[in-house]
Parts: sequence; structure tokens; C-alpha cells
Amino acid sequence: MTKDVFWKLGICELSQAYRNGAMTPIEVAEAYRARIDRIDPILNCYVAINPALADEAAESADRIAAGAPRSPLEGVPVAVKDNLVTRGMPVSWGSAVFAEQGICSHDELPVSRLREAGAVILGKTNTPEFAVEGYTHNRLYGTTGNAWNPALTPGGSSGGSVSAVAAGLAAAAIGTDGGGSIRRPAGYTGLLGLKPTIGAVPRAGGLPQVLLDFEVVGGLARSAADQRVLHAVLAGEDRADPMSRRRISGQPLPESLRILYVPVLGDNPCDPGILKCCGELADRLRDLGHQVTEDAMPFDLAALNDFWPRFGQIGLAAMRNAIPEMAAKASSPYLDMADMGASVAAPDFYAALDLVRDLRAATSAFFADWNVIMTPSSAAQPWAAAEPFPPEIAGRPVGPRGHAVYTGWVNAAGLPGLNLSAGMDGDGMPVGAQLVGDLFSESMLLDMAASLEADHGGWRFPDWLDDE
Repeated sequence: MTKDVFWKLGICELSQAYRNGAMTPIEVAEAYRARIDRIDPILNCYVAINPALADEAAESADRIAAGAPRSPLEGVPVAVKDNLVTRGMPVSWGSAVFAEQGICSHDELPVSRLREAGAVILGKTNTPEFAVEGYTHNRLYGTTGNAWNPALTPGGSSGGSVSAVAAGLAAAAIGTDGGGSIRRPAGYTGLLGLKPTIGAVPRAGGLPQVLLDFEVVGGLARSAADQRVLHAVLAGEDRADPMSRRRISGQPLPESLRILYVPVLGDNPCDPGILKCCGELADRLRDLGHQVTEDAMPFDLAALNDFWPRFGQIGLAAMRNAIPEMAAKASSPYLDMADMGASVAAPDFYAALDLVRDLRAATSAFFADWNVIMTPSSAAQPWAAAEPFPPEIAGRPVGPRGHAVYTGWVNAAGLPGLNLSAGMDGDGMPVGAQLVGDLFSESMLLDMAASLEADHGGWRFPDWLDDE
């Protein structure tokens, strides 16, 4: 194995290369730094590089040489979304409100777990201000492009993380998902993007939450095996997060899963190329022996989807009340959102929480008889990188969340959702499909992804990167 292929290796492959002496974390960290310097100006994934990168790599190299790696993540370079508190680096959340607070003195819990497992933190990746947009742009750091076509968006809000992994600028990454912010960007870049069950990955010591408990931390990787390693490190109970102590035991699953395929939600439009690829994926699952039934969504999501943008607006309003300098430093669109959130009447907010409770009860009952719901991850393919959303889908005008209709309900229900590749569209861009399972069924979803990889092949890099 030659050292110039380091950037094509995922978690499991790097771990093996370290064990057999083909590479060392020091060499790989140095090579990643040089590759980021060369390619990231095209994509704008990173907002900060870890100043302790070389020291962390050297520590991992010593542990591996001594035969004492802490986990398969030992020495593996991982990127962290810039709304997660990370020791030794700033956490700007794409906003001047936090950018001037200086260097963080601690890691929030998911980042701490990465370090304890031996991961080498490469740096912080770009996110829209307050991570409440479906594309990746902010006043501080500009616009992030898609690794498959830098003129197009990687989506948001974990856009910097997905483009970094898809471009070979990180072996893996972590992001957050409050309404699809891991799954949709993963779909736009062909990655495995996991939104875990609420409580599966505990959180503590981070920034304010603007999306209640809907927002969770999850991993981004190029294979099911890598995603499994990453999730195993991040998951598990911690007394700092009471929700993490409510895990349920999974029941044995049949070899032939019962899968409900929902191609469209009501009268919401979806790109024909997405529907074609997802339909073909449904056929592949049938070929693997699963029982796939195509039908409408069994839950009434209309009222929840109508209210959905207000959750973020209310969260921004609450944060503005708690952080006075936000009024002077935040970008005007987000202050406008905070104004809208402040205008929501308490009875309306409580009624929306009732919708969430009803959905959680309905999904709990549904998964007594079914194993998986499959949908597209997004209703639209990537659009121009600097535009906040596509104005039309399938020839019909849509609003800011027209592309995002498939994902928010999964956050509200607290369920795990996994994006995987459904193939490529006619323009050579990845198409994402979403698999949703019962509470704490992440392992089952990753098993499905692994079987599809084994049957039809896995990740391949964008062609243009082989020339870089």
C-alpha cells in the first residue's frame, strides 16, 4: 500500500494500515494537512485546523507502537462540525455571536468520546449561522461547495463535514441533525449519514439548543463498517444526559424485513430522478429478500410540517433573550427569525408539542408490525451553492423547506434515520435514500446498508479528485 492513497482510506482501512505498519498517524496527519491546504480552497469545508494536530497524531503513534490503541479510531483523522465545542479551537457556530469568545477549554461530550477513543481531530467544519439552514453559508466563512460539484451546495447544516469526508479531506466526521442536517447533506454527497435515536449519543457541555431534543449528534462516513465504528464510540449512556439512560433492548429481527416505502409525502413534489433511484433501491431490497410495500405515509404530518420552522424560530428567540449580544452581532435574517419565534403564542407552541407526543406514540405503535420506513432523503437534488434553497422542484414552486419535507418528522419522533446512496442521477450526482427504524435500531439500519454495499458496491470518490 502506497502512502499517497491515505486520503482514500476510511476508519477501518486506516486502522488496519496502522496495525500492519504500512502507515503511521504522524504521516497521515501531515499528509491530510497538506491535502487540505491544496484542495479546501476549492470547497471551503474547514473554518479552523486543530493547532494540536501533530501532537495528537504523535500520541496515537506512540500508543499504536506500544500495542495499546484505545479503539479502531486510534490515530484516525476526524472532522468536527463548528457548532460542537472542541478543546483548543474556537466554536463560532457560523456566527459573530460566538466567534469572539476565544479558544474553548473543554470538549463537549461527543467530542470527548472521540478523543478518548484515540481519534485525531483535524479541525472544525463550516456550518450556516446557528445551523438552521439547508445550505452552508455564513458571513464569517463564506460558502461551502459540494465535493461532487463545487458550484453546487452540499446542503446543510452539516455541509462542511460532508464535503470534507466526500473529498478525502477527513476519514470521517461528526455533525448534528435537528431536522435532516446530517441525512440530506449525506444524500447530496453519497455518504452514510446517521441521525441516531434521541439519547443514543449523549450530549453535555455544548452550546445552547435551539431545536429542543430534536437535534442529535451523529457520524458521517463512506461505508457502513466505518459508520458502525464511529457510532459505537459516540453512543452509550452517560449520567450527564438522562435521555441516554433510557435505552431499550432490541428484539430479534427476521431475515426478511417489513419495509414501507413512501416515495412522496402528500402533494409535495419530488425530483423525478430521485424517485427513479429510490424506486430502484426498493427493488434491490426486494431482491435481497425483504418485503417492500409502497404506500402513503401512515402518519398525518401536515400540521407538524406547517409548524416545523417555528421550532427553530422559537429557539433563536429564547437564545436572544439569554445572550444579549446576539441582538448586535447576529446576522439580520436570524434576528428576523427570532422575532417570528417571539411572536408565537404559548398555546400554539404547546399544541405543537402535543403533535410531537402524538407522533411519538403513533410511530411506537407502527413499529410493532413494521421494521423500516424508507423515503427519499430530500425532495430536490443539490442546487447553486450560494442559494438557500431550490425555488422549484419538478417544475413546481416551493418554499424554503420544500426540499426538506422527508426528514424533520424523524427528529420529532426521536427515531434513528440513516442516509445511504440510492445511486446517481443523470448529472452524475449522488441521490440519497433515508431508512428509518424503531428506537435504538441503528445496528439494523447499518446491517441493511452493509448488505447493499456487499451486493452492489460501495463508495467511490468524485472523479476530479483523482487529479488533485
